Amino acid sequence: QVQLLESGGGSVQTGGSLRLSCAASGRSFSRDALGWFRQAPGKAREFVALINFNGLHTVYADSVKGRFTISRDNAENTVYLQMNTLKPEDTAIYYCAADGLGSGAGILSPSLTAYRYWGQGTQVNVSS
Repeated sequence: QVQLLESGGGSVQTGGSLRLSCAASGRSFSRDALGWFRQAPGKAREFVALINFNGLHTVYADSVKGRFTISRDNAENTVYLQMNTLKPEDTAIYYCAADGLGSGAGILSPSLTAYRYWGQGTQVNVSS
């Protein structure tokens, strides 16, 4: 059974940092594109950051560029999201996702429909 399990969420004040982790099991994701997405209350889920299969190509939403860093450890089947200088508008449930087709060498897509596997999410709260 394929599973993605996020951890590392929590509550911080404005300007604080958190590091999210997403551990995958059930199959290797070393060839997949991986991503972090988030969903704030009352809003649609949106992409935050994407990473290709070898970690050398990343894409970020404009709202997090320069503050968040996505990385991956294929040996551990894990993807990370380092979040610095957090703002109240970063408050959301954060989800990791994998394309599930080994398409990590292609163009990274910010579309939710490009990702077959999803975690359950981890809550991030940023207070002012």
